[in-house]
Amino acid sequence: MKKFVTLGATLAIATVLLAACGSSSADKSSKNSSSDQAVSGKVLAVGSTALQPLAEQVSEAFQNDNPKATVEVQGGGSGAGLSQVLAGSVQIGDSDIFAEDGDGIDASKLVDHQVAVVGMAPVANTDAGVKNLTQAQLISIFTGKTTNWKEVGGKDEKIILVNRAQGSGTRRTFEQFGLNGANPKASQEQDANGTVQKIVSTTPGAISYLAFSYLQGNKLQAISLDGVTPTDAHVADNSWKIWSYEHMYTNGKATGATKAFIDYMLSPDVQNSTIKKLGYLPIADMHVQRDASGKVTDK
Repeated sequence: MKKFVTLGATLAIATVLLAACGSSSADKSSKNSSSDQAVSGKVLAVGSTALQPLAEQVSEAFQNDNPKATVEVQGGGSGAGLSQVLAGSVQIGDSDIFAEDGDGIDASKLVDHQVAVVGMAPVANTDAGVKNLTQAQLISIFTGKTTNWKEVGGKDEKIILVNRAQGSGTRRTFEQFGLNGANPKASQEQDANGTVQKIVSTTPGAISYLAFSYLQGNKLQAISLDGVTPTDAHVADNSWKIWSYEHMYTNGKATGATKAFIDYMLSPDVQNSTIKKLGYLPIADMHVQRDASGKVTDK
């Protein structure tokens, strides 16, 4: 009888050991499978300089989590982003405007990934002595009818206009919603938000417009319009109307490392933390939505 008990116990132990080995093999297989599925590949994102600071910071975090992937972010303006992604020369075209508004862009070939919202505001050198304008005054300044700050309650100082270059999504948004479609007077033009920030902060009398993410800095005064301050809360309910979506366009459906990077941008960690810290708004924080024609409706 003892021999049968001993044999039974031995068989039981062997069964347990075999199961454990099988489990260990399965775990190793699972880990190897997970490793094989790690994100790899190269992504080039080009376009909006308003989106650039966010895209650059998120790309660094993404690459830290996915060391086999490479993400390069470049500026150049929304027009460049849209045209290059349409041509297939980049994986992502960053844009402040809908593809439908891009010059010569066949929007039907592109897929829109809205990753954030950015507010934009007129900004002046603090030397001008002006913190608030009516929209009519703003239009008069940018169309060249008002040429001295004293005409709008500021210092006796010549107004110096600084514009973004043609093809800039920031410029298109500012003209559409800040100037009500009016064409600004010809003036010096700059390619990037960062360059405009530097020029306005170092040039007495200068005025331009910047994405909220660039409003910080010495000698810069964000201008309120008709008593409404340029804040995230006012963008969210559209009481501040100069804002746009930040789009990441792909030529067709996003795949591979490109899809992984966009998904990462839309993840809760980025949307609820990084986006807010850098001066953008998460899509979920908006109380309204705007379509390509500019029509705004409640969400």
